[in-house]
This record gives sequence, structure tokens and C-alpha cells, in this order.
Amino acid sequence: MNEQIKGHMLACMTILIWGTTFISTKVLLRDFTPLQILFTRFMIGYLALWAVAPRLTRVKEKKEELYFLAAGLCGVTLYFLMENLALTYTQASNVGIIVAVSPFFTMFFGIWLLKQKRPGVRFFIGFLIAMTGILCISLEGSQNLALNPKGDLLALGAAIVWALYSTITKKISSFGYTTIPMTRRIFFYGLLCMLPVIMLSGMELPKVEQLTGLNIANILFLGLGASAMCFVSWNSAVRILGTVQTSVYIYAVPVVTTLASVWILKETVTIVGVLGIVMIVLGLLLSQNRKGERVWRKTENASW
Repeated sequence: MNEQIKGHMLACMTILIWGTTFISTKVLLRDFTPLQILFTRFMIGYLALWAVAPRLTRVKEKKEELYFLAAGLCGVTLYFLMENLALTYTQASNVGIIVAVSPFFTMFFGIWLLKQKRPGVRFFIGFLIAMTGILCISLEGSQNLALNPKGDLLALGAAIVWALYSTITKKISSFGYTTIPMTRRIFFYGLLCMLPVIMLSGMELPKVEQLTGLNIANILFLGLGASAMCFVSWNSAVRILGTVQTSVYIYAVPVVTTLASVWILKETVTIVGVLGIVMIVLGLLLSQNRKGERVWRKTENASW
């Protein structure tokens, strides 16, 4: 299979799963705290990756360990904590819109840290069209966009740290490690960075009565599917396609979420929602500036 096609398929599969995780999280939040869900899903994912690839991989240089630590801190601990906290202060529609600007920050970090060239006009046109579509979907059930500075800033921080995570993993991929051991090491540092938060919050272990069949099924879906499998597939897509070309698939998360709501939760979608879906897909296609991305990938392994 052509490597480019494989990369796009991996990115699409990842987004299809990530776009439906809100349903599982919504179910689990009835019995668990956000921190309990976060720690449990990544612990399951970490153990699953050990089961798949039990061989220990040692880093070649001490400097490389710092990149793994930074990736775990940004992509696992900070991103999910900031996003969950943002949802407690501001509307979900605000968070969905703000987090979706992550590809813009990914482009910025690519230029600054990986010495990429600035993308062409197609990327910016696609970005504006996709963001307009996301705005249509996110505000479909709301009367207005209410600003909540604390929550909105946390959501913006989540978008920035995810962009930084994508940039760091692209750099890590140049070290020559295979994807599963690389992702497992990132999970390890993500879990390690969660420990201070867990101790300060006084998080309790789940009780036996919370472990119903439905809750177990949902936490396994988040741990095995959305965490272990999807982080591996996302990191693989970043390695193949590059940071920016992969990150624009984040635009499609609201589309998957909306379609999943219609199919699973039997929610309705309006004409505005359909228009938003069309605009997001169009923006995503326009942002796939393949010629520019090929030029960037030649410089992504520059010293950093």
C-alpha cells in the first residue's frame, strides 16, 4: 500500500474513534470523576501496549528521554486535564471551537521548531472554511457564543499543548524507534506527570459497585481503542504525513461527533449542522496542501 494512502487511512480511523469517545465519557461521568477516567484509560492503554510489544526499549541518548517526557506531559497529562477543566468553566461549544484551532498552532510550531516553510494560501483558506463549519455545528443548539475567560483560556491552552505534542512526536519519530514502544514510553511519562495531580486532588480508587458491565465496556473502549490503538495510529500518521497534514484531520472530530449523536443517541441535525459538516470536509480537503507538505517533511528532521 502507498505510504501516503496508509497515513491518511490511519488519520481517518483515529478521528472516527476519537469523535465517538464523548459518548463513553458521558456515560462514565455518571459514576467516575474526570481524573479517574483519565488515569484509568491511559493505564489500560499503557498495559495493553506492553502486552502487544513486551520487549523493553532503551533510549539511545539522555536528551531523547526529555522529548518523551515532554510528549507525555503535553499530549497525555496537560491536554486532557485542560480540556476537562475547560468543560467545567465554559460551554462545550466553546471548547469544541477553540480546541479545533490546534492545526494552526501545529503549523506555527512546525515553522519555529522544525524549520518548516510557511504553508500556502490553501491551508489558510481551508482553515477559515473549516472553522466556520465547526462554528455552525458547535452553535447549532445554542443561541449565542458566551465567553467565559477562564474556561476559554484553558481550551486554548489545550489546543496549544496538543499542537506541541504533535510537533514533539514528529521529532521523536526521527530517532528511529518503532511506534508502539515510542507511544508506550509517552504514556509512561503522561501517567507519571498525573501523579502530583492525583495526590493533590485526593483521587479515590473506583468502588466495586461502580464496575458495572456498561462502565467496564466504556472504559475498555477508551483505554484500548481511544488511547492505545489511536495514539499509535495518530503517531504513525504524523510520521508518514507530517505534523500539519495530519493535524487538519482534527477538523473532522465535530463531524464524527454529530453523526454519532444522530446514529447512537437519536439526536437530530438541522440544515445549519449539515452546512457545517460540508464546510468542514471542504476545509479539510483544501488544507491538504500536499506539495507544500512534501517540502516541509524534507526539513522536519532538522536539529532542534
